[in-house]
Amino acid sequence: MNLHVQPAPVRKSIFVNAPPGRAFDIFANGIGRWWPKSHKIGAADLDRPVIEPRTGGRWYEIDFDGSECEIGKVLAWEPPARLLLAWKLDPEWKFDPDLVTEVEVLFTAEEGGTRVNLEHRHLERMGDRAEAVRELVDSPNGWGLLLQLYSEASAE
Repeated sequence: MNLHVQPAPVRKSIFVNAPPGRAFDIFANGIGRWWPKSHKIGAADLDRPVIEPRTGGRWYEIDFDGSECEIGKVLAWEPPARLLLAWKLDPEWKFDPDLVTEVEVLFTAEEGGTRVNLEHRHLERMGDRAEAVRELVDSPNGWGLLLQLYSEASAE
C-alpha cells in the first residue's frame, strides 16, 4: 500500500510598519530592492527580480549580463490586499513551464501597519523531491529570510 503524504504548505507571517498599499508596492513593485543577490537561478550575477504589475504578468530575473530567467507568472494582482504568483521552478531551481506551485501573499491592515501572510503551496507537484524542496523554502535561508529583508525595506 503506497500512502503518498503531501507536504504541508510553507506559511510565513510578518508585520511591517507600512499601510497595506505601501506594503504591497514594496513587495511586488520593489522586489528588486530587497531580494538578495544570492537567491538567483541564472548563471550570471543577479541584477534584480521583476514582477510585472498585472494578472498574467511575468515573474522573472534580470541578470547583469542582460539575460533573463523565467521564475513564474502573476496569477492574481489585487493591490493592496493580495498577490498570487505561479512559481514554475523545479527541484533543481530550473524553470519548468508545466510545473506550478503557488505563492500567495496577503496584506491585511493591523494597528500601526500591515500583517503580511505568505503561503507557498502545492509543493506535492514537485513529485518525490517535494519534501526536500519544502525543507529548503521553509529553512532560515528561505521565505523567512526573504520576508525579513522585505520587512527591513518596508521600514526605510
